[in-house]
Amino acid sequence: MRHDLFRTAVVVALSTITGWIGWSGEVLLLPLAASFPMLWSLARTRLQAMAASAAYFLAASRGLPQGVSNFYSSDIWPGLLLWLVASSAFVGVHSLLWTDRKGWQKPLRYLAACVAMVVPPFGILGWAHPIAAAGVLFPGWGWLGLGAMAAGLIVMTTQYRPAAALAMTGLWLWSAAEWTPPILPASWIGVDLEMGASLGREAGLKRQQKLIDLVRLHPPGTTVLLPESTLNFWTPTVGRVWQRSLAGTEITVIAGAAVIDSQGYDNVLVKVSADGSDILYRERMPVPGSMWQPWRAWVGEQGGARAHFFANSVVDVGDQTVAPLICYEQLLVWPVMQSAFHRPDAIVAVGNGWWTAGTSIIDIQRASSEAWARLFDLPLVISFNS
Repeated sequence: MRHDLFRTAVVVALSTITGWIGWSGEVLLLPLAASFPMLWSLARTRLQAMAASAAYFLAASRGLPQGVSNFYSSDIWPGLLLWLVASSAFVGVHSLLWTDRKGWQKPLRYLAACVAMVVPPFGILGWAHPIAAAGVLFPGWGWLGLGAMAAGLIVMTTQYRPAAALAMTGLWLWSAAEWTPPILPASWIGVDLEMGASLGREAGLKRQQKLIDLVRLHPPGTTVLLPESTLNFWTPTVGRVWQRSLAGTEITVIAGAAVIDSQGYDNVLVKVSADGSDILYRERMPVPGSMWQPWRAWVGEQGGARAHFFANSVVDVGDQTVAPLICYEQLLVWPVMQSAFHRPDAIVAVGNGWWTAGTSIIDIQRASSEAWARLFDLPLVISFNS
């Protein structure tokens, strides 16, 4: 009994370290997350596997309680509750699929868990997926690198894990020595704002003019990316104000906004220039709970953000095809994989992260986006508000 308790404590401690450091917001530390399958497979009981899964996920998502507290201006307890609820999918899947059988039962079950945490419904809460480290270990390899990473994670659950760990460590060191961040697409610029909670809430003409003046500082022909929620509620009036203000600049603006109707709203990116404006992208996966609230429909209520799960995975901006990722989508796997399937020319990532103050959430989103861009060798444009 004492030996089992000691083993559980060691597995939990190592899983915590793996989640905490691997998902610290530094892209080159992502490969440490590949240690999780090994720790999961070394569990001797289902309870140990559950404890390892919980320790890894809770450590990786440790910024959530503080973020929820910031967002709702409340104490920490609602955030702690949501933190535990959010971990339920990851912990449940990995606990259910764990087995103590020998041979290929364990690696096949880990593969099943790996796939389950990629695609909906479990993939809706599929944060901190070790597969995201593929961009660091196999930069530029694309789908081949994704397959190699998946194979490496599976081998980490077998008796051949020392060889897999050695190979991954070698690739990690080589990549770290040669690492170069993704480049910007030609004539694109991502603008970070520091407007706090007022962005997306203050909708007056004075705020719009301030943003327009900021955009007009850029050279003619530039495509300027602004954060999620920048334009607040998107209306024809807002579109006309921006369209007139951009006359003669040859500047195109891509910015976040919300489109509201009687049933709810869409979190979107809009494109506006002197030639006109249009809704460019509707978010595929809004934040569950605070934005996406499917239970409202179940009880006959309206409201909340709509999830366009597998729609508009790529969009056209001029002569380029880009893969948009809004905020929460940057923490998941399936949105970027779906977009990559359509061979985009670049990735654009936006967020409104004022509520993440005091956490590493924005850094994790940036690191994840950078890793995916490097895996598929794509230019990356990022714009966040803090």
